Amino acid sequence: MATTRTASTEWKGDLFGGSGQTTFETSGIGTYDVTWKARAEQAEGKTSPEELLAAAHATCYSMQFSNMLKEHGTTAESIKTSAAVDFVPGTGITEIRLTVNATVPGISEEDFQRLATGAKENCPVSGALASVPSITLDATLAS
Repeated sequence: MATTRTASTEWKGDLFGGSGQTTFETSGIGTYDVTWKARAEQAEGKTSPEELLAAAHATCYSMQFSNMLKEHGTTAESIKTSAAVDFVPGTGITEIRLTVNATVPGISEEDFQRLATGAKENCPVSGALASVPSITLDATLAS
């Protein structure tokens, strides 16, 4: 059975001079301002579709990696994931860089890297973003 989450955006004006507000409806965590300038230049306290994608990707990756570690018979003490999403006006999203630093007791570096890469390949958000030309991963096993 599918689970549906919802968000909405109300936009006023044209692309370059207009503005909008994105509301996280399912969670109710808030409403956030969006503008073209925040997307293509400086954020100045506003968000963008790319920042929202970065949050979704970092979260999804961490959850997928956590599950793959469990299936491998270990549990991470900590998984810290960041996602950097590059947007080029007129071109689109050109690259996503995932960086993960995890503390996982009792795992070899080889198994860690294999599972980290598998999590990138199997994370549902990675799948949804498959048209992005480059999604990279830098995975570090903390000691």
